[in-house]
Amino acid sequence: MKIALSTMADEVHDEPSFLAFLEALRADWVDERRKEKEQPSSPYGPGANGWENHTIGDFLDAAHSWADASADGLQFYSVPQNPWCRMAQILWMGKIYE
Repeated sequence: MKIALSTMADEVHDEPSFLAFLEALRADWVDERRKEKEQPSSPYGPGANGWENHTIGDFLDAAHSWADASADGLQFYSVPQNPWCRMAQILWMGKIYE
């Protein structure tokens, strides 16, 4: 059974688990590119795997924007104490944050 990327991000606790998450995020992006080539999604919404940000610039901007907005926590989000987990969550949000 495949673990959801959001769950993987929340479970990151050290460098090896961060690298496993990073590899899964990369594989998800590659899979979406393949799917989009075969059957493009609407340009006004997320891609086949939920990627909102389709360029590295948009991805990094979204990750930074969410990290900045959530630095002190949010209504339904508490900043984890573990910096590896926080970094994984920031990258995960780069995928889905608009």
